Amino acid sequence: MSMQQSVAAPAVYTDLGRVMESITRRFLDVLRMELARIGVTDLSPTQALMLLHIGTEELSVRDLLERGYYLGSNASYNLKHLVEAGYVDRSPSLRDRRAARLKLSEQGLATCEALKKLEAARADSLLRSDSDGADFETTYRTLRRLERAWTDLIRYDDADPA
Repeated sequence: MSMQQSVAAPAVYTDLGRVMESITRRFLDVLRMELARIGVTDLSPTQALMLLHIGTEELSVRDLLERGYYLGSNASYNLKHLVEAGYVDRSPSLRDRRAARLKLSEQGLATCEALKKLEAARADSLLRSDSDGADFETTYRTLRRLERAWTDLIRYDDADPA
């Protein structure tokens, strides 16, 4: 590793959080635009992401929250809206009546399918060559590795009383 790389690495690492936050905001803006394109005006981008996280599965509320990293009260509000608007069917768990199971309704499934088609077209427009695909794969693996490293840091640092 050259001296230039070793000096630049901390600055890049420090800026990563800001860049990821900005990318997330832009992604939500794109999702808002795609919702409008398919004529869905009663969902926020965050609610649409919740639908996409549920997909074709039946999940507990806890599983959904862990997949999407939603804040508690915000998630409760959004889930309540999704149920009331007819996108999600919520039923009590057979094992624990206090726990809820979530499943997309026909309306929720149709909305997800329409969004997935738009996402596929958007991805195709970004991936114009084999090297574009390789760059996306590398970026994805790097971000997942960073996510695991930060998760481990939190998990093991919290366990260390020193």
